Amino acid sequence: MNRRDFLKVAGMGVGAAALTACGAAAAEPEAASASALPELDWQMPTSWSPGLGVLFGGAQKFADRVATLTDGKFKITPRAGGELAKATEVLDVVSSGAAQIGHTASYYYIGKSWVMGFGSSVPFGLNVSQQNSWFYHGGGLKLLQDFYAKKFNAILFPAGNTGAQMGGWFRKEIKSLADLQGLKMRIPGLGGQVMSALGVQVQSLPGGEIYQALETGTIDAAEWVGPHDDEALGLNKIAKYYGFPGWWEPGTTLEVQVNLTEWNKLPPLYQNAIEVAAAESNLKMHAEYEAVNGAALKRLVDGGTILMPYGDEILEAARKKAFEIYEAKAAEDPEFKEVYEQWLAFRNQVQDWNFTNEFVMQEAIKKGK
Repeated sequence: MNRRDFLKVAGMGVGAAALTACGAAAAEPEAASASALPELDWQMPTSWSPGLGVLFGGAQKFADRVATLTDGKFKITPRAGGELAKATEVLDVVSSGAAQIGHTASYYYIGKSWVMGFGSSVPFGLNVSQQNSWFYHGGGLKLLQDFYAKKFNAILFPAGNTGAQMGGWFRKEIKSLADLQGLKMRIPGLGGQVMSALGVQVQSLPGGEIYQALETGTIDAAEWVGPHDDEALGLNKIAKYYGFPGWWEPGTTLEVQVNLTEWNKLPPLYQNAIEVAAAESNLKMHAEYEAVNGAALKRLVDGGTILMPYGDEILEAARKKAFEIYEAKAAEDPEFKEVYEQWLAFRNQVQDWNFTNEFVMQEAIKKGK
């Protein structure tokens, strides 16, 4: 079976299944030949600067893959954050229909609903493999697709993962909870909620604004991604203490968002191309980060960066506060409660398994180094 025949068959099944998953009516299979398929040219706002080769590059690779899978008939052009939409407003333009598709991180939008944290990363939550397991086999993706369809007239697909992130850049050393009091820090998502509860003055800024804010003293600290991307932004030039671990982002997923009205217009083959390209991007982005972060961290440390572990006092306080916040939110927000309780049950089950086997093995490997 050649690629075109495969896509025709796969598109009939997987594309229709995705419509059902997000609560939309399944499309009838199309038997039309590839030559009869429409030529589409979509502009895709993203939250990323083109200078961030893995993040923006991931959006470009997704778009390139869609084009390849559709013999060039479905063209998607990624646009830098700020071109078609502010970096933290991609969902807004997709939801309204001003853009058909976007590439972003869902936790930028917790101001609309705290449910948005689960699509990206939750403090003391799931690492990358656990997150993917929840999405693809634990019911998480269907839960979020149902929510997006109802709330935003959109459908999402995981399309990248940074892996466990670092814990931010600081102008001064952080040794205790007292050192966090009044600190002005750029940190988004539910991690920002926890830091705020610990006394931090939280700010949410797009990546492109972090350097200037640190340089001018508008903020005292900032988290971004990890060694490779942080080095690209030059954050090591203005803050020398590099915290770890990034407990608020143990496995951060990025996503493709598609306006649901536009999604329903697509031939099943095109729907399947988006799903396949997103799944490949989700796998390959994390693989790329794992390949480049080690060398970048060595360059940073060799250049004078001081690695700064979060002490037990901060980690224990943050973990306790995080789950107090989740429980309180679940008590007042039925939408959050539905996703949180399902997510929590899966988290406990998968982590029990990992603590029994994989994490113990990693500790044994570490001791042997």
